[in-house]
Amino acid sequence: MALTNFAALTNEQLTLWSRTLWKQARVSSFLTRFMGEGPDSMIQRVTELKKDQKGSRAVLTLLADLAGDGVAGDRQLEGNEEAMRTFDQVIRIDQLRHATRHLGRMADQKSVVEFRRNARDVLSYWHADRQSQLAFLTMSGVDYSMQNNGAPRVGSDLVNLEFAADVKPLTSNRRLRWNGTAKTLESNGATTSVATADTPTWEMFIQAKAWARTQRIRGVMDRGEEVYHCFLSPLAMAKLKMDDDYMANLRSAQERGDKNPLFTGSTVRIDNLYIHDYMYTFNTSGASGATAIAGGGALHSKWGSSGDIDGCQILFCGAQAMGYADIGNPYWDEEGYDYSNSQGIAVGKTSGFLNPQFMSPVTGAVENHGMFSVYTAQ
Repeated sequence: MALTNFAALTNEQLTLWSRTLWKQARVSSFLTRFMGEGPDSMIQRVTELKKDQKGSRAVLTLLADLAGDGVAGDRQLEGNEEAMRTFDQVIRIDQLRHATRHLGRMADQKSVVEFRRNARDVLSYWHADRQSQLAFLTMSGVDYSMQNNGAPRVGSDLVNLEFAADVKPLTSNRRLRWNGTAKTLESNGATTSVATADTPTWEMFIQAKAWARTQRIRGVMDRGEEVYHCFLSPLAMAKLKMDDDYMANLRSAQERGDKNPLFTGSTVRIDNLYIHDYMYTFNTSGASGATAIAGGGALHSKWGSSGDIDGCQILFCGAQAMGYADIGNPYWDEEGYDYSNSQGIAVGKTSGFLNPQFMSPVTGAVENHGMFSVYTAQ
């Protein structure tokens, strides 16, 4: 027997609800402000599949700088041209889905609409939240089996995403440790070497910026200047705010009055460094002695030689620090159960993340392209 569901949506209405959900998710997403479709964005957004002999794939193209010096005066240029070197990085894509279900009877149209609105709100927030978690795990080189605070992600299906297999530990020259005693940055850093004194300071940020320049990590253009985005956990930011040099710069380098970040707690820009306090920056505040975290050294839980130090993996990001495949609109599906006594709403989106690597002209080895991290205590 065929039944008529007066609350069912037309195809146009389904499209409208799915687009509204995606718009709301993008507005609430922390990542959106760093995305762009060009190579000058911190997170380069790939929206179309590229066809080649291997099929349709999401491809992120990294363009290397020219290495030659050109020719002088009227000397022969023909035959001395330099070919552009490009490196294609494939971003594997997969769909991530979730659903919610109403347990009570749908009495009238109003309750259906209310359920749709509530479902849109919670599912859009869920999508933005999980995308942020995955992005910061990807940039940190931490497996999706872990939460961003170092706790295990029990029973999660995120490890089965196609692009989860491409999450790799950062290369040795993109994985630093701040030695708070010697006041130096150490390459090929290991989390097991982190000590209590290795909390973030303004001097660390100055050295990190110099490291980025030395390694030719291109910044993001902002107001005609190259800038870098730095991400700390809230606990690491609290330690930074205890540093006298940082607070002195914050007071003197920023706008006077109640709009100063010292009073507002907003994102800080000093010396072309944007310093962001973000909860999903990887840290070990949720790790226990029984939890193994892969990090720059042996498997461990907390950091330090005895595994008893809470740490933070601070991220320093320039242009093309990460690729994000954003393929198509999300879908919105509704299903009735028990003769439409209850209703379920499912949403899904096809996407993928990749921390690209290429041959560095500085080290002569394959390195993470547009970012590096610093292990600190927090």
